[in-house]
Amino acid sequence: MAAENTLAVKPAKRVISREGSTDIHAKTTGSTAVKIILITISVLFLFVMLVMPLITVIYEAFRKGIVPYLETLSDPDTISALLLTLEATIFAVVINTIFGLFAAWAISKFRFHGKKLLVTLIDLPVTVSPIIAGLIFVLTFGRQSALYPLLESIDFMVVYAVPGIILATVFVTFPFISREILPVLDAQGTDEEEAAALMGAKGFTIFRKVTLPHIKWALMYGIVLCAARAMGEFGAVSVLSGHLRGKTVTLPLQVEILFGDNKFMAAFAVSSILVVLAVVILIVRSIVEHIGKRRGEK
Repeated sequence: MAAENTLAVKPAKRVISREGSTDIHAKTTGSTAVKIILITISVLFLFVMLVMPLITVIYEAFRKGIVPYLETLSDPDTISALLLTLEATIFAVVINTIFGLFAAWAISKFRFHGKKLLVTLIDLPVTVSPIIAGLIFVLTFGRQSALYPLLESIDFMVVYAVPGIILATVFVTFPFISREILPVLDAQGTDEEEAAALMGAKGFTIFRKVTLPHIKWALMYGIVLCAARAMGEFGAVSVLSGHLRGKTVTLPLQVEILFGDNKFMAAFAVSSILVVLAVVILIVRSIVEHIGKRRGEK
């Protein structure tokens, strides 16, 4: 009887096992199909939106040969635009790094009235259109402003001058560094800084020895993002520059000017400089992100 019951039970177990394996196979097949569809859509979207435009830029830049391409890059206006772009980027990175460190440290480590207002103001450039920002600076520092006589007396012009380009670039890149550092500082807490202070360490020593090692990779990542955004800024810079060739024109503005003059090959040649700079920044960002993850795992 026991043997008969055992034999009777075994087929039932096999049936359940087959049904279970069938369900698992069906789910696996369905998930694989969904995965393939999603990957295909993502690849097609990236190809159409990113890869094709980049290929078009490079192709059009070299369509007439290497000599016209090099002649365009050696043009004085193009060189001036490149130097001004790099100058504005360097100023924006330095200013925003200093402010971002101080602001993030103050917000995460201290309690004071107006902290929420400070956080809101830091995020303001993200919500304000760059064109509107440029118009605001024109109204603030232009000829109709109350500050204009003072600026004119000291021979310091902001609108239609290099300081305006730098100011616009700093404004649009304002939140990038502080916003990368803040989450890291919030997660770190204040225990280590308080322990260092109880042991007699001063403020700068605490920052250099305790705080900075925890945020250095987030800081570098924020700097890379800030530089990338600064080099590609167009809206606010366009309003404040006045499009003075050789003086207040950055690379994005130079592309617009050349395209408006129907110099399409030259416009694509200048665009290729921005593409190369963007690729370099992406490589640097990937390296920083990879090193940061490896250090975090250790």
